[in-house]
Amino acid sequence: MGLLENELWVGRWPLAHLDTEDAWLAFLRFGRRLFDVPHRPDADGLLFQYGTYSFDGPVSFMLDLTRQFEMADSDGEHDHYVQVHCELRFSPAPALQALGGFDSWFFHDAGDDLDEWAGELTRRAAWTTMRTLKPVEIRVYQEQV
Repeated sequence: MGLLENELWVGRWPLAHLDTEDAWLAFLRFGRRLFDVPHRPDADGLLFQYGTYSFDGPVSFMLDLTRQFEMADSDGEHDHYVQVHCELRFSPAPALQALGGFDSWFFHDAGDDLDEWAGELTRRAAWTTMRTLKPVEIRVYQEQV
C-alpha cells in the first residue's frame, strides 16, 4: 500500500488535490513495478472498474483502481490475495451514472502489454467523461480476499 501512496504523493500534493488523471497515472506507475509473486497465472493483476454504488454510505460513482497479489503459504500453495485499492468517489452526476458499470483486468503473466491495456481504457468514451473530474474523496486501502 505504501508504494501506491508514494506514487500518488509524488507531486507532494495531498490526495484532496488530485484529479482522476493524476490518480490513474500514479496507479500505472505502481502497476509497472514488478513484485516477487508465485509463478502461477493471475498472481499479479491490475483491475480498472467503475460504477454507481452505495456500499458504505450515500450513493456515489466510484472508480476503483486495484492491484491484486497472490500470497502463498509456507508450502508454496495459494493462501489468499492481497488487494491494494485506490478508490475515487464522485458525486452521483447523471453523466457518470449513465456510464453504468465496467471492469477490466490486466495480468503481468498473460503476455499482454500494460501500455496497450491502459490505452484501450483511456480511449473509452467513459474515460473522456471521468478523466478531468475531481473526486470528492480518494481512499487508499489494502484488504485480504
